[in-house]
Amino acid sequence: MAISRRDLLKTAAAAGMLGGLPGLARAQVDTPEKPSLTIAVGGQALIYYLPLSVAHLKGYFKEEGLDATIADFAGGSKALQAVVGGSADVVSGAFEHTINLQAKGQFYRCFALQGRAPMIVLGVSKKTMPDYKTPADLKGKKIGVTAPGSSTNMMASFFLAQHGLKPSDVAYIGVGAGAGAVTALRSGQIDAIANLDPVISTLVKEDAIQIIADTRTLQDAHKIFGGNMPAGCLYASQAFIDANPNTTQALANAMVRADKWIQAATPDDIVKLVPKSYLLGDPDLYKLALKGNHEALSPDGLVPEDGPQTALNALAEFVPHFDRTKIDISRVWTNQFAIKAGQKYPHG
Repeated sequence: MAISRRDLLKTAAAAGMLGGLPGLARAQVDTPEKPSLTIAVGGQALIYYLPLSVAHLKGYFKEEGLDATIADFAGGSKALQAVVGGSADVVSGAFEHTINLQAKGQFYRCFALQGRAPMIVLGVSKKTMPDYKTPADLKGKKIGVTAPGSSTNMMASFFLAQHGLKPSDVAYIGVGAGAGAVTALRSGQIDAIANLDPVISTLVKEDAIQIIADTRTLQDAHKIFGGNMPAGCLYASQAFIDANPNTTQALANAMVRADKWIQAATPDDIVKLVPKSYLLGDPDLYKLALKGNHEALSPDGLVPEDGPQTALNALAEFVPHFDRTKIDISRVWTNQFAIKAGQKYPHG
C-alpha cells in the first residue's frame, strides 16, 4: 500500500525521526500556507515601490512558491482600504499606516522595508505661484497629493505644521502618482505638489516647480522628521501573519532579494527591467531619478531601530486629536522575517 507524504511525516514525527528527514521536514515547514495572494499598492510605477516591482518582475515571488497578484491603486490610502476591506492580503505602502491603523484598533505589522526615507518632494508651481517666498504663501492654495490621507499628504502637512500652517489652511487634491499628476501641475489645476519620482524629476526637468522640501536623502529626511523615517514597506494584519508565517517569510525573502538586487544594479539594468510606462517617455530622466533616490531605498529590508518612533511622532503631528499614549509601537513592526531573509540571501 502506498504511504502518503503526510503519513510518512506523521510516522517520522511520532518516532522522533524528523531529524533524519531534513528535506521532508524543511518542505513541511517552509511551504507557504497561502500561495495565491494579492498585494495592494498605491502607485506601483513610483521608485518608492521599486523593490515590489523588482521582486515581481525578477520572479522572486514565484521562486518562493507564491502566485502574487499586484493590485495598483491611486494612492497608499486606497491600497490600505483594500486590505482592510478584504480584497487584498498584504499592502506595499507607507510604514506610518500601521500606526494609524492601530490607533483605530486594527493591528497591522510591517515585516519588510522598501525605503528608509520617504522620497517625497514638495514643490510649488512656477506657473501659478511664480512669486513664492515662504511656506506661508501656500495658505489657501491647492496641493496635489497622490491621494488624500496618503503619505504624500502627511509629509506636506507635517512640513506646513513646522511653519505654522494647519491642514485646513490648504486644499489637498488627489492627483495620483503618474502622468495625471504631471498634467494637474502643468495645467494649473494645483498650485503645489507632494509626490515622488519619476513625477517630481519630470517636473523639475521642465522647470515647472520650485522644490521647497525634499526627503529623497537621509539628511533632509532627518531634518524634516527628526530621525530615520521608514517609508515603503510590506505590511499585513497581525492575524494574517500569525496564520501564515511561512507565506510572510516567503514575501520577505522576495523583497529582501529585490532590495539587494537594486543596490547592486545599474540604472541601465533597472530601466531594462521595468515596464516602459514607468519611464514616462524619458528613460534618461528615469535614470537620473534612480540615482537621486538610491540612498533612500532600503539595502536590506530592515527597519531602523529609531524609525518607528520617528513615524509615530510625525503621525501625531499630522492626525488631529491623535493619542500617542494608546500606541504600542512594538506591535507595528518586526525585523525577524527580514533578518531570516538576509541569512538566506546574503548576496541577494
